[in-house]
Parts: sequence; C-alpha cells; structure tokens
Amino acid sequence: MSQTHSQSDKIHTNRFFFALELGFYAGLIWGGIRWIFYAFHFTSILPGFLLEPFFKHSFLQSMAGQVAGWLSFIVLSIIASLLYVLLFRRAKGPWPGIVYGIVWWAVLFIVLAPLMDMTLPIKRLTWDTNISELCLFLLWGLFIGYTTAEEYTDEKTREPEEVLG
Repeated sequence: MSQTHSQSDKIHTNRFFFALELGFYAGLIWGGIRWIFYAFHFTSILPGFLLEPFFKHSFLQSMAGQVAGWLSFIVLSIIASLLYVLLFRRAKGPWPGIVYGIVWWAVLFIVLAPLMDMTLPIKRLTWDTNISELCLFLLWGLFIGYTTAEEYTDEKTREPEEVLG
C-alpha cells in the first residue's frame, strides 16, 4: 500500500533538541577518546584542561577531576553543536565539519589555552600532543558537521515514493 506525502507532511527536526543530543554524544564519544589518548600518553593535556582556570591542577589530575573534564568536554560539545546547527546546518559534505573542528582546535589551543593558562603554548607541547589533539578535534568537528549535514541536507527525503520503494 503506497502513501503519497506532500511537502507539508514532511517531518521537521527540532534544531535545539537535535543539537543538544548531537553535542551530548559528540562529547561523550570524543571526550572518552580524549581520555584514552591521555591514558595512553598520546597527549599530555589533561582531560579537564577546559576547567584549568577554575580548579586546582591537582584536582584535575585525580579521577574525579578527569571525570569532571569529560563532563566539561560534553558541555563544550553541546555549545559547539548548537552553534553549528544554528549557523551551518545547510552545509553539505564532510569538509565544513572538518574545518569547524580545526577552528575550534585553533581557538582553544592557540588563543585561549595559553591566555588562560589552560595548557602550555603549542610551541612548547610535544609533537605527539599537538598531532593527537588536532586530529581529535578534526574528527570531533567532522562528527558534528557530517551528522548535521545528513540530518538537514539528506537527499533521500526528497526522492519520490516510487523510487524509494
């Protein structure tokens, strides 16, 4: 039994709730990977580096501090997802997300981190740390950007019913 759908029957995704959910999962997944990177010494930057201006360094080195760091990365991811969905939801393909992740890395590690004493300047960090963090943020941005692109620019939803069927 075939049903005909008009353009007005199309279900629209709530941008705010989509961005919240996307940001939560982006932070959960990629924050967890950041923690693994730290545990295996791919990076020397604490999982809680975002909280460095607000907590003692000794606390951020503890297990509770590392969990707090993971939670702070989830919050960062929610904010980043909200911004991406608000500004770039119609961008197609993987490249906008990759660029978005690199921009976040640059803002955090080149501008804010040294300014707010969250990390050492990138010139004083090891190559392993710089490459690991850059790649992680690149993939994190790709996750946010490409997931958003799939949700808001999915061509399959524009196909006639007969073609899908």
